[in-house]
Amino acid sequence: MGIFVDIYRDMGDFTLDVSIKSSAKRIGILGASGSGKSMTLRMLAGIDKPDRGRIEIDGRVLYSIEDKIDLKPQKRNVGYMFQNYALFPSMTVLQNISAGVKGTKEEKTAKAGEMLSRFGLSGLEGRLPGQLSGGQQQRVALARIMASEPDVILLDEPYSALDVYLKDRMQLEMMNMLDDFDGQVIMVSHSRDELYRFSDELYILSEGKVISGGRTEDVFQNPGCLEAARLTGCKNFSAVRKTGDHLLEAADWGITLYLKQDIPDDVKYAGYRAHCFTPVWGEMERNCIPFILERVDSLLFEKNYCIRPQGQSGADYLIYWYCQEYRQKMIEERGLPDYLKFDEEQILLLK
Repeated sequence: MGIFVDIYRDMGDFTLDVSIKSSAKRIGILGASGSGKSMTLRMLAGIDKPDRGRIEIDGRVLYSIEDKIDLKPQKRNVGYMFQNYALFPSMTVLQNISAGVKGTKEEKTAKAGEMLSRFGLSGLEGRLPGQLSGGQQQRVALARIMASEPDVILLDEPYSALDVYLKDRMQLEMMNMLDDFDGQVIMVSHSRDELYRFSDELYILSEGKVISGGRTEDVFQNPGCLEAARLTGCKNFSAVRKTGDHLLEAADWGITLYLKQDIPDDVKYAGYRAHCFTPVWGEMERNCIPFILERVDSLLFEKNYCIRPQGQSGADYLIYWYCQEYRQKMIEERGLPDYLKFDEEQILLLK
């Protein structure tokens, strides 16, 4: 049946007002620091309480202000992985995993042994958390959660404590380890790349509210509003004004865009991702801007060209084009393009 969350809490500096209903197996919550994403997880787990609302997992009510239900964390059957993994520092790997198991001593030992083998921790059972690498600590934390056989697993920025090399490897490892978990997994992160790879459905939080949500690919293709587009990695924005059924004046970019589709009356901004431009040599085509180069930054696998729109000054108006390697070879052969073209299918119409 999935998860249903409808919670409200006055946080003082902002209001947390989150509604999520999903039957997806892997759910991502994306937001900047302070957006309320970790607090949402803490309320799901019962660590913190909403002022009002309702939380259900597979039809089982965990919290309801109306029905006066507020299950204690240990009764919710929710596995929570904290950012720092929250392992018991004076307990061994085996003891940490056993702490999540219900049953007799023999049952705990058997289950913990199964988890040691499953998560590649055999031989480390006698070590303390301080004697483990960051990746090993994460595996122990996940093994402890899985040993408790939860209905849902909550991952709070699970890769934030890892270095870049280990982070990439552990993302793949985590997804593989969760493959045979039948319940839902909810992961919060400020990294759009992590959540794009992980989640079937994505919800974007800003200042305590869900501003966009749905199938992950759909949210990236059509984030709906300016802040959601920023959080999904869009770099180029312009305030816009509809001047006809198919005409959109983008003053910040110094261009009027012609679109085949009917333009909604409530569109306020246009967004364009930095890697989506098409370079044009020769005659100017429709929906093109002149290639007026401000500067170029060389990155490891691409170059970032900063283009100055006609009639604009200041860094706020620069247009960014991330030119990938295959197009960079064209530039080496033909020189810099005369224009950059906006592809209609890649233009984000935003509120």
